[in-house]
Amino acid sequence: MLPYVLLLHGHTGSGPRHWQSWLAGELANLGGVVDVPQLTDPDRPDLDVWLAELGHHLRAAPREGERVVLAHSAGAALWLHHAARLTGDHTELAVRFDRVLLVSPLGPDFEHPDVHGFTPAPLDAAGVRRAASWTQLVVGDGDTACTVDDAVTMAADLKVDLDVIPRGAHLNTDAGYGAWPAALEWVRDRHTRMVTNR
Repeated sequence: MLPYVLLLHGHTGSGPRHWQSWLAGELANLGGVVDVPQLTDPDRPDLDVWLAELGHHLRAAPREGERVVLAHSAGAALWLHHAARLTGDHTELAVRFDRVLLVSPLGPDFEHPDVHGFTPAPLDAAGVRRAASWTQLVVGDGDTACTVDDAVTMAADLKVDLDVIPRGAHLNTDAGYGAWPAALEWVRDRHTRMVTNR
């Protein structure tokens, strides 16, 4: 049985050729339940607005069965901000998920004139554990938004596993990540190693 899946897009959203769109279609074809929210004004994301919207989607998720999140870019940074704000009281435990895959999170030095407040994302290992039972990080070598060195530091500080994909860049449409079978396999099994789509 497939888990419930929440997909969080990044800055500018995920277009029809993006791996998140492909994954949503594959899961739907397999009878899975997937939530693909369009967060407000993705071209000029506002962290507080996105945090409020994320909380709504987390609380609206079914309580039964496994629940997983796959977050890309600013969506991954959004998750880290969300995790750092959790205190572990009973209300917030309702938004706890089982697994999270953070794909190409924004590095601490990322700058964009239309993206404010997302970086540097807090690296709160305890918060990440409160937010989900299992968190994993995957980045591409050559990503201008987050260097491999920054990703290694991030994974160490968060105490999570890291996969680095050679020549993966930002693991987006521009890098050739439309169909990405490893993402679908990870939804089925958290032990799946994230590998190139080629």
